[in-house]
Amino acid sequence: MSLQFIIDAYNLINHPLYNREEYSLCPAAALAAFIREKRLTGSLKNKVTLVFDGFPPAQAPSQQEGYIGIIFSRKISADEKIKMLVESSSGRKAIVVVSDDRQIRFASKALGTKVIGIEEFIRGKEKEGASPKEPVKPELTYTQVQRINEELREKWLK
Repeated sequence: MSLQFIIDAYNLINHPLYNREEYSLCPAAALAAFIREKRLTGSLKNKVTLVFDGFPPAQAPSQQEGYIGIIFSRKISADEKIKMLVESSSGRKAIVVVSDDRQIRFASKALGTKVIGIEEFIRGKEKEGASPKEPVKPELTYTQVQRINEELREKWLK
């Protein structure tokens, strides 16, 4: 099942882990490029909706950049637009809202979606790769331990 990420765009742009200087494009195109390059949503089957406050600037990209949709909230706040998108969705269990805004997080959880913070979204892939899991050591049964000890005694103590 693919996921639908709804992202509070200016919340992400203003986060210290997002390097604005690295992307010289307009904010919407730059953020879409950042998400694509870092593969922050995992599978390309997952859909992304970037929600910006206000009206689109003249140099704004089209409403769709591959699997990334771009929405400008126009006369309402981006927070309200995100809540409306979640409320109008029938598949809320497949939605992941990405924001550090407490009101959005609370409302989204109340509506049955998964919520993650901006840092968790950006660092999610890094954390998975940073600490590889230790291999699971099989537990030996008492009988196996006794057999191994017997073999060692025969080899080393005779």
